[in-house]
Amino acid sequence: MAANGTGLPMARKPLAKIVTEDKQGNGLCHDDSAKGIKAQTIDELHSLQKKRSAPTTPLEGNQGAFASLPDDERRRQQLQSISASLASLTRGAGPKVVRGDPAAKSSQAVEHVAHRHHHHVEAPTISVSDDSSLKFTHVLYNLSPAELYEQAIKYEKGSFITSSGALATLSGAKTGRSPRDKRVVMDDTTQNELWWGRGSPNIEMDEHTFLVNRERAVDYLNSLDKVFVNDQFLNWDPQNRIKVRIVSARAYHSLFMHNMCIRPTDEELENFGTPDFTIYNAGQFPCNRYTHYMTSSTSTDLNLARKEMVILGTQYAGEMKKGLFSVMHYLMPKRQILSLHSGCNMGIDGDVALFFGLSGTGKTTLSTDHNRYLIGDDEHCWSDYGVSNIEGGCYAKCIDLSREKEPDIWNAIKFGTVLENVVFDEHTREVEYGDKSVTENTRAAYPIEYIPNAKLPCIGPHPKNVILLACDAFGVLPPVSKLNLAQTMYHFISGYTALVAGTEDGIKEPTATFSACFGAAFIMLHPTKYAAMLAEKMQKHGATGWLVNTGWSGGSYGSGNRIKLAYTRRIIDAIHSGSLLNATYEKTDVFGLEIPTEIEGVPSEILRPENTWGDKKAYKNTLLKLGGLFKNNFETFTNYKIGKDTMLTQEILAAGPNF
Repeated sequence: MAANGTGLPMARKPLAKIVTEDKQGNGLCHDDSAKGIKAQTIDELHSLQKKRSAPTTPLEGNQGAFASLPDDERRRQQLQSISASLASLTRGAGPKVVRGDPAAKSSQAVEHVAHRHHHHVEAPTISVSDDSSLKFTHVLYNLSPAELYEQAIKYEKGSFITSSGALATLSGAKTGRSPRDKRVVMDDTTQNELWWGRGSPNIEMDEHTFLVNRERAVDYLNSLDKVFVNDQFLNWDPQNRIKVRIVSARAYHSLFMHNMCIRPTDEELENFGTPDFTIYNAGQFPCNRYTHYMTSSTSTDLNLARKEMVILGTQYAGEMKKGLFSVMHYLMPKRQILSLHSGCNMGIDGDVALFFGLSGTGKTTLSTDHNRYLIGDDEHCWSDYGVSNIEGGCYAKCIDLSREKEPDIWNAIKFGTVLENVVFDEHTREVEYGDKSVTENTRAAYPIEYIPNAKLPCIGPHPKNVILLACDAFGVLPPVSKLNLAQTMYHFISGYTALVAGTEDGIKEPTATFSACFGAAFIMLHPTKYAAMLAEKMQKHGATGWLVNTGWSGGSYGSGNRIKLAYTRRIIDAIHSGSLLNATYEKTDVFGLEIPTEIEGVPSEILRPENTWGDKKAYKNTLLKLGGLFKNNFETFTNYKIGKDTMLTQEILAAGPNF
């Protein structure tokens, strides 16, 4: 800085005045700053972040349970319904319930109003007469996946967001279903209606024991600061839809059922009313081992008269899914609707195919076809109107999953999907699908709309083809056989596949596995009743039955070779197109199966199994061995009369192995 004569620095010249007039001459320059926010505190600012949803549809003219009611009254009645579900039978009244997260601060009251009204607005509470009235049970009602992610990550140990956006969870000590701990109440009605005894999955309990377990579960749930409540539907057929309520203690369970059941619209939720069936899932809280009929700390109990299910001592979410499937196996046949453990897809021309098969038979792979629409992967109903998916989601196995093998499942594992018991890299959160450290039964549960070619709504016309899949490791069943009705019933009741088991000497040999109706663990009635309904519907609507072997050819496991997937796909394509109906057929020995002599794209020599065996005597012995296994298994069903006489029963028996 220049100095004046005094040695002091000279004063600066004032800067030129900045002209801020704009072109319009209003005296202002361009200003990109925003107006001041309305919030006076950080909490109020956070409340502005969450916008309250507007009503989706006008309520005028609605005929639902809560139609034409003011919002406050509708919410009060919804809370009353939930409180009634949680009612203790000894007290005769439900707990005091209020909506919202108990962790929310009182200073965040504005936030409660800012959330969607159907799960965060506080409403009048319901009083009870004992000490339970001194606390609130907070209800987290039909939360969105994003809200459930927050709850799981914050409060449930073992919950993480993976690199794909899916929520990884742990199911605790139980990583699969506990069929030996499943109980069904035997009363005057179910004693005569259900399948009991040898081979049946239904293990009896009495009404009193069920109520003891129910009280234990309800008391536990009411003792918590918060519970998760899902009101959802089963069955895409609108005329036969079932309303279900799931009360659970974990966000993981709530998100799982959000994905697996059919998700209601906001309007349907507002008018949901009283559920047709309720699940009380107490999760890790055990049953009392000293209670009659209990054999462990785990119990899953069905009471069909009360329309309730109680879960104690297991956090495995699949118990809820399969418990409801058992309920549908009881309710639907009463309406002359056949419930089925099957995959289902539809061609562009409307031709529907059902796929039955146990684990390892290729049911998922073959029913997932990019040239066809997926109606569902696991549970279906066949009514007078056609087929419908029972569920709103898919429950896929994840062990050894790869993008190349199962691209649709791989791509479905994203935000909103539940990943059960998988192992992932602690830093990148990338899932190691081949890692069995927790369990081999790793699973992904996701909404069906995550599959690109899913048909929505998940309904279709009557099936043209019923495909029974078997992975025959004995290597004696043909790659494909056309079945008559009696044969279809026989093989449907048998539910055969073969697994490979190792012996102490290191020799591997096939082991036959039979599961009635390809899902014995879930059926409620005698298998022949479902088989008779299947035959009736197939005959009425002109469906054809097929037995497809995806297992071995040219010898048993260890000497023969697995039938190439490309050949099986060609066979399935020929079934879908109808060309296989016009083929020339020959009859086999022992099983009496009709096999085609030629299929385009499939070597003719493999169509008749004995042609592929070098040792014809070994083939014959193995064939007779498998036939004997079928006969031994079917002895469970031989004395059951179908219809007014034994004629149909005899026809089914005659359709089995004959030697």
